[in-house]
Amino acid sequence: MTLALLEKHHRVGIDSNVLIYLLEGSGQLADKSAALLDAIAAGEASGVLATLALTEVCSGPARAGDRALVERYADELTSLENVRVVPLDADVAVDAAVIRGATSLSIGDAIHLACARKAAATVFVTNDRRVAPINRLEVAYLDEL
Repeated sequence: MTLALLEKHHRVGIDSNVLIYLLEGSGQLADKSAALLDAIAAGEASGVLATLALTEVCSGPARAGDRALVERYADELTSLENVRVVPLDADVAVDAAVIRGATSLSIGDAIHLACARKAAATVFVTNDRRVAPINRLEVAYLDEL
């Protein structure tokens, strides 16, 4: 399934909420998340996600005391086909500070955007309306795909 978004963007940053819909959700948002990740796995684009996404996605199962689910989610996220996990390094940390300083975003959202930019993504997919485009990075909302 070719998504119109992937006709324009060949490297896609992926927000934690997209992954949470995929792993825990049902309905339209889970279906759209699955379609995006399936298209990326098929090579229509490559995906990137911040290491922070692992923390955010695994926090729910960890809070519930479900260590097995934490490990399963971590394994699934780190083995998504054609998706690279971008670590938080000094360059990303500085860029996240610049993004946060120029916007009203949380430090977490700024880290996600900085990781996407470091990996040369040209779009960041989220369903968080507080996240808006920044220099060199468009934003696409999952519910609009």
